[in-house]
Amino acid sequence: MSNKRNVTIGGSDLSVFPLSLGGNVFGWTADEQQSFAVLDAYAAGGGNFIDTADVYSAWVEGNSGGESETLIGKWLASRGNRDDIVVATKVGAHPDYKGLRASTVKSAVEESLRRLQTDHIDLYYTHYDDPETPVEEFLGALDQLVREGKVRQIAASNISAERLEEALAASDREGLARYVAVQPHYNLVSRDTYEGPLAEVAARHGLSAVPYYALASGFLTGKYRPQGAAVQSARAAGAGKYLNDPRGPRVLAALDEIAAAHGVEPATVALAWLAAQPTVAAPIASARTVEQLPALLAVAELELTADELAALDTASA
Repeated sequence: MSNKRNVTIGGSDLSVFPLSLGGNVFGWTADEQQSFAVLDAYAAGGGNFIDTADVYSAWVEGNSGGESETLIGKWLASRGNRDDIVVATKVGAHPDYKGLRASTVKSAVEESLRRLQTDHIDLYYTHYDDPETPVEEFLGALDQLVREGKVRQIAASNISAERLEEALAASDREGLARYVAVQPHYNLVSRDTYEGPLAEVAARHGLSAVPYYALASGFLTGKYRPQGAAVQSARAAGAGKYLNDPRGPRVLAALDEIAAAHGVEPATVALAWLAAQPTVAAPIASARTVEQLPALLAVAELELTADELAALDTASA
């Protein structure tokens, strides 16, 4: 697949494929063999932007966190392609490293680097805001990591508009590393978390958005239907709730129509809608199997018309 348009994250030097591959499934619903197959196929399709977190997948019985990073690290080492891949991971939610105290950040990053088998992280997110810790404290710790070369750029996931504004002001005032991206929960059936104040702060300060749950736990792939057969998936319950939302079926109908017009999957259209939104650089979507990947990678080739974007806006309003 030709790589039509890499995008730049915020004002940084990170140039990424317009779809970020979510690493939450690695070591959870995808074992090592499956994970490597998906990672290989993503890279072969032009992909270079992998998103994970130190906590993935501590929620699985028998796991302790770090499973995803470990698999990604093994893959990078075995393929010898570390310099070709933009690796994003997160700090603050691992059971042993909760919160954003400076000491926590400094200890957690060493564990992430070890698991990823690398000397640097390209994009390091604060996974959740830690209201107990002043922004100056965690930004100071992150700034030190940037100066030491352990982190290239920093970003914020799950943060409020107010706190993001506060952090950016502190970076500017104290001369500290500055967030270049925000990772919000954002998709066609969940728009209010990001649209409004948070998106406005991002736009005003030149940050990129890298939305997670871009396919609403699989709902926007179209495989969950009001009368559809039960789907075998760890995320079926999460996706099912959108069927009871009046917007859910409306959005699926609009996706179906536009997908048919372009000869693509509904998932591709849902991702293309996100990619077309102001500030959005690269939506995140995960694939458990190689078969799920082509629909995700195809977002790089699909440009929706103004009328198609408007139809999706109306359906999801």
